[in-house]
Amino acid sequence: MPPTQKELAKLAGVSSGTVSNVISGATGVSERSRRKVLDAIKALNYQPNLIARSLRTNRTFTLGMVIPDITVPFFPKIIRGAESAARQAGYYLSVLDSESNEEREAAMMGLLRSQRVEGVLLVTAGGRKWSAEEAAALIAGVPIICLDRLPKGLEVDSVCVDDCRAAEMAISHLIEMGHTQIAIITGPLTLQNEQERLRGYRQALQKSGLPIQSSLHWRGSFEQEEVSRLCQKGLLSSVGRPTAVFATNGVTGLAAIRSIYAMGLSTPKDIACVTFDELTSEDFFRPGITSVVQPAYEIGSRAVEVLLNRIAMGTTYKAVEKVRLPATLIVRESSATPLAQTATKGKSRSQ
Repeated sequence: MPPTQKELAKLAGVSSGTVSNVISGATGVSERSRRKVLDAIKALNYQPNLIARSLRTNRTFTLGMVIPDITVPFFPKIIRGAESAARQAGYYLSVLDSESNEEREAAMMGLLRSQRVEGVLLVTAGGRKWSAEEAAALIAGVPIICLDRLPKGLEVDSVCVDDCRAAEMAISHLIEMGHTQIAIITGPLTLQNEQERLRGYRQALQKSGLPIQSSLHWRGSFEQEEVSRLCQKGLLSSVGRPTAVFATNGVTGLAAIRSIYAMGLSTPKDIACVTFDELTSEDFFRPGITSVVQPAYEIGSRAVEVLLNRIAMGTTYKAVEKVRLPATLIVRESSATPLAQTATKGKSRSQ
């Protein structure tokens, strides 16, 4: 038989009420008593009956999270930050993968509601504009925090980096290195964060007096083969061939670098490269790839903090909180030029 709360109280030398307060996360328990209860829980391997507790308290102490693709290295880092923050606050985190499908995303949101989660962290699958009716149905009865991708028409709390400013920082670096012909490979422009990164690219060019050339905007997706075709077409062009390329996300960046190598070219000798998001396979690339690094772990952690605040305030509190965290440019050899080998490996700058 599993241990009971009475047995926990006996082992800890406290009352059953104190044990109940510690398990439910209630305040008013001394740190000494709380530590005794936690030690007893560990010693007896106590597992609370979450169903019974939720029926009794009308709370589940569970948060939900929906992400578009768990195989993308950026998202597990966010999950780790969110899970750690949730655990420290006495919550459990349930993570679901929408597989970048909007219908599946809606089904996952419905599933989390049926499981009576107290709040949801959402990285939306697509970039469509939400109608007022759709937005109202999505947020009905449960607080939602959007991370990374900010859907249009959905006015909820959000946590992400300043995508425009981060991209502008990357392009400004390439310009400082002497590049004037800089191509940009974007992901789906239905996504607002991709639009913001494109805007940062254009702002950096305008501030430096460089023209915006449509031929240097390669409109891509998250499909590896499509990105490869775009790179080959752009790099083999006899007119306006770029000396540098900026990829607006890690998936696109990895595909672009692979295609460059497959064409028999090298970086930075033939073309300089910068990616938005750190490539987890960075150690396999020589020279190293200059990257705009997002604080993924902190994004997840801060999102849980904002979500728990929203839960405490209630969904009727209308003021929307927008948290924008700084990204960091990690400068490596790939963004140097043959005539200006001045980039220092590991050097970093922040927004």
